[in-house]
Parts: sequence; structure tokens; C-alpha cells
Amino acid sequence: MSLVHQAAQFAVGAVFVALLFRAIQSSWNVIRRNGEPLKKPPNTLPLVGNGLQFLQSRWKLFEWFDKCQRQFGYETVALTVPTLPPGVLIHDPRNLEFVFKNEGIFTKGNFVKGRSWDLFGNGIINADGELWKIQRKAGLSFLNTANLRVLTDVALPQYLKESVNDLKLRAGQTVDLQHVFHEITTKLMGKMAYNMEMHADDEFSTSFDHASGGTAERFQNPMWYINEVLFGSQLRASMKVVREFGRRIVASAVKDRRDQQTRKEENVFVEDESKLDQISGSLIQSLLDAIGDEKIVADAALTYLSAGRDTTGQALTWTFYLLAKNPTKLAKLHAEVSGLFREHDLQTPTIDDDDDVFDPTIFTPASMPFAMAVFYEALRLYPPIPFEIRQCTEDVTLPDGTFLPRNSVLVWCILAMQRSKLTWGNDADVFSPERFLDDDGKLVSRSAPEFPVFYGGPRTCLGKKMAEAIAVQVIPTMAWLFSFVLADEGRERVAKTSLTLPMEGGLPVKVVGR
Repeated sequence: MSLVHQAAQFAVGAVFVALLFRAIQSSWNVIRRNGEPLKKPPNTLPLVGNGLQFLQSRWKLFEWFDKCQRQFGYETVALTVPTLPPGVLIHDPRNLEFVFKNEGIFTKGNFVKGRSWDLFGNGIINADGELWKIQRKAGLSFLNTANLRVLTDVALPQYLKESVNDLKLRAGQTVDLQHVFHEITTKLMGKMAYNMEMHADDEFSTSFDHASGGTAERFQNPMWYINEVLFGSQLRASMKVVREFGRRIVASAVKDRRDQQTRKEENVFVEDESKLDQISGSLIQSLLDAIGDEKIVADAALTYLSAGRDTTGQALTWTFYLLAKNPTKLAKLHAEVSGLFREHDLQTPTIDDDDDVFDPTIFTPASMPFAMAVFYEALRLYPPIPFEIRQCTEDVTLPDGTFLPRNSVLVWCILAMQRSKLTWGNDADVFSPERFLDDDGKLVSRSAPEFPVFYGGPRTCLGKKMAEAIAVQVIPTMAWLFSFVLADEGRERVAKTSLTLPMEGGLPVKVVGR
């Protein structure tokens, strides 16, 4: 035991020395703007720089980023963290637009990939070059117009109805609304993308949540490797479950392909096959066609699964949290829904009606501009991907004159940038869906650098239309049939540590039928 103890002490000491050297290096941050040193953010200390800020909880770190943008506006400032190469924190939409347009220069780099590889491997989040193009093409094939039509007309109404019926049975009880939305998006992605039955509370989902949190901590804790060696048994177990599930997705897809080929050879015709069954598994089949290597296909499948189910489910959670805290906006949403029912000469549904009375397919982005504005405004205040890091592959100068040498890092916090008064006005902190509507009540678009929730440039989010299609049915349906009373109304909800933005503790609400 003494030898083990001495080895552990030596390892910790070696890491400490390495971090101290890195801290000294970072304190020599020579990045300049027009030849002048950059300003330092608040709470910058000798040697450790801003490192202590990164050791805080994820939400506290976001609050610090928000403090920086309020203090410096659009100005680029130095970022000095022992766990990071020398870098900068940007706030200016012009700089972000430059990053989007030059994604070949600003890549995830070894820093990001080294910390996320266990979870995503060669998935599209980490991929560059040809492998990234192949995975993106497969994603575009899955999210084509015909498949999106099946999602809006068949799959989503089915799973939405199941959740509505479950909530009817639980009227008067307290439920976790985040779990409700996560269940809808998990079922959708499981069936449509992989032809598998999946649920929000199965072993994979809970393991992935833990693995995502552990991966996020790697970007903040300079001792993450030692910490995981000593205390990472649960994280390792979660990673193992996630990787095994990736292999199961591929194995299931290969079996589906083999069965389909057998039916074709034997001229077996499947009667009454629904449109949903016809396209189920189309994403994983496209990935198999495009990539072939089953290990890489598993990486790609896990990445798309996270992007498709987690981000949308979390965005809906924050949307209903904001609606619950802003009854006047909820009333405007009710008025829009009621007006659409009158326009179509439809019976006004209630939770006591028969299941078939309510058809959510009448809700579209064109017919529900305020509902879409509510969703966009929730995305602005609580973006599902709140924080980004890129590493320079070559020397480059940003539009504001900041020179970044090769291997330096560039960081931006979307959550903080989207609360900038310079971009969104003096009411930037206020939940105001109307900012996404013109004087005629029609939706207005904002540029990707101003509203980067769906990223921008060549890597613009493939799932934007899918997320919008889900939101425009779920939001008015749930808001019209139910009142959700916050179980702990006085408590401000925050995000827990994760690569995305799940609400810490979920969203407990009392379900009341309208």
C-alpha cells in the first residue's frame, strides 16, 4: 500500500509541477490587438490567471462570462487558464462571423478532442475534413423534406399524444416536465433515426447524462485525469454503457438491413407498413452506407442521438419555465391558439375530450408565429449549447485586429453573448418573444453571429428544422391543454454541469387541466 500511496503522491506532484509551468506560460499571454496587450477579465490573479473561475460550477462560470460581456461589451479580452493554451474570450458578432466563415482555421483541436473523445470519438462533433463531410451528408439525407413530413404528420403526433394522455392521468400530481419532453424527443430519435424503442429513463439515457457531466468537468478541472483515476469509477461505468449502446445501435441496424435483404430475395411484401416504419432507421442506414466502419458509425450515431434528443428536450423545458414565470406571454400564446381554432372552424379541445379531437398538425411555423417567437426567445436566454472552444490551426487576425498565433484558443459563451445589450437592447435580460416579430406579427430572422444558437457557416446545425417542427407542435398543445404550476416557484432554475444545458433537478410542476 505504501508503494501505491507514494506513486499517487508522485503523480499528483508531477501534475502540479506541470500545471505550475503551464500557469507561468499562460501568464505570458503575448496575444495582442493592433500591437497592444489585451485587457484582462475580472478576477484575474497572478500565475493562475482565470483558472479559479473555471473551477466553479458550470453555471457560476457562465455568470462570470456574462459579467465579462457586460463589462467589456464587444471588446476581445485575454483568457489565461492553466488548463488552456493562451487564448481570448470574444463577444463581438463580427469576430464570431469570421470564425463561422473560416471553420477550417478554427477547429475543435486536440484540446477539445482529447477531453471529449471517450464520449463522441469520431462523431461529427469531433470530426474534421472528409469524415465530417460524410457524416453531415448522411445527416442531411436523414433530415430530408419527406422524412420531416413523416415526423410532423405521423411520428410526433403519436408520441405527443402518448405524453398528453399520461399527463391527463397525472392531473393534480407533480411531474418533472423536463422528463416529459425528454421522453418525446428520445422516442422520436430512437424510432426515426435508429428504428429502436428508446425511453428517457432507460440505462443508456441516465448513463449518457452522467458521462456528459463528467466530460464537461474535464474542460474546467486541471486535475481531471488524476481525479478520474482515483474517483472516476462511476464515470467509467457510464462511458462503458454508452459505448456498448452505440454498438447495439449498429448491430440492430445491420440486422435490419439483413432482414430487409432476405425479404427482398424471397419477395416478401410487408402489408400495412406505415410511413414511419418505412423510414425508421434511415439515419443509421445512411451512416452505414457512407462510412462502413462500424466503430465510427457507432460514434456518429451517439453524437447525432445526443444532438437530436437532448438539446430539443432541454430547450422545451426552459421554454415552459419561462412561460410559467411570464403569465402575460402565456396568455398571448393561448390567444394565438384560440384564434387558429376559430380560423379552422374547429371545436375548442379540452383534456376531457376524446383523444382524436386534437390534431397538432395544424400548428406550423407559419400559423403560429408567436409560439415560434416564444421558442426562439427561450433559445436566446438558455441556449442548449451554451459554451464553445476552438483552437487555431494557423496564425490568424480577427476583424477587430486581435492576432492569434497558431494553437491559441478562442472561447465564446453563447449564453452570455445573447444577453448583450449592445446586440439585443436594454431589455436583453427580459423574456420578450416580441423581439422576434415584426410590426405585422410575422417572424423575423436574426443573423447567425447575433443569434448563434444553431451555430453558423458550414457547420450550421442540421437539426434546426427538426427542432422547430417539434417545438411548434409541443408548445401550443401542452400550453393549451394544461397549466403547469411551478412546484418551487420562488427558486431560480439553473443548469447542471453538462456539455448541453439540462435544468438542474429537472422542472417539477403541478399538472392542472385547463
